[in-house]
Amino acid sequence: MSTQPVVSLVDVRKIYGSTHTHVTALDGVTVDFGASEFTSIMGPSGSGKSTMLHILAGLDRATSGSVYVKGTEITGLGDLALTRLRRERIGFVFQSFNLIPTLDADANIDLPLSLAGRKPDKAWKAQIIATLGLEGRLHHLPSQLSGGQAQRVAIARALVMRPAVIVADEPTGNLDSATSADVLSLLRTAVDELEQSVIMVTHDRHAAAVGDRVLIVRDGAITHDLRAPSAKQIAQVA
Repeated sequence: MSTQPVVSLVDVRKIYGSTHTHVTALDGVTVDFGASEFTSIMGPSGSGKSTMLHILAGLDRATSGSVYVKGTEITGLGDLALTRLRRERIGFVFQSFNLIPTLDADANIDLPLSLAGRKPDKAWKAQIIATLGLEGRLHHLPSQLSGGQAQRVAIARALVMRPAVIVADEPTGNLDSATSADVLSLLRTAVDELEQSVIMVTHDRHAAAVGDRVLIVRDGAITHDLRAPSAKQIAQVA
């Protein structure tokens, strides 16, 4: 496994509100995320875990500090350049799937490429579809898919651009336990077989334990950095 970071945060602070009513969501966080690695981020509500994910993915801007994605500092990028970087280097998997209801699964998978004016790599796309077991669902609309199938399509869409990193924000939050286990297995497969990098926010210690690494966040700071912990070990510190 490569030790070269795919994403780095350096002394990142995020403050919401005015001088007198401010809330410090991130308090000087410095952390590297390894390539071809599955990192889970856990913490109680309001801990800063989602803020960290949004900032490293370019969905929110840090108040101070630096963020690097594959060696590119994104902190000072303009809106257009940041949009392009998100589209080309970051794959997103959300709790709500965010599929376009009028497009079938195949067109939803191709959407990031279409927006970038690019054609899909047919061999790569075929590998993703086969790995995720979507061969029989490509011409179905999102309304014709189960929750698990919709999340598979969302994962395929995240993978098709060959992003530097996939960020997953509570990807199993709307799914039953069996489907959740399936989606987590697919994210695990994306790392192990497709050599992708995954950073996932979750409140579930069993989901977090699927990762190679688990970061525990409290009060805007990383309090524990665990390697391959069990759910029981996570529960002891989370």
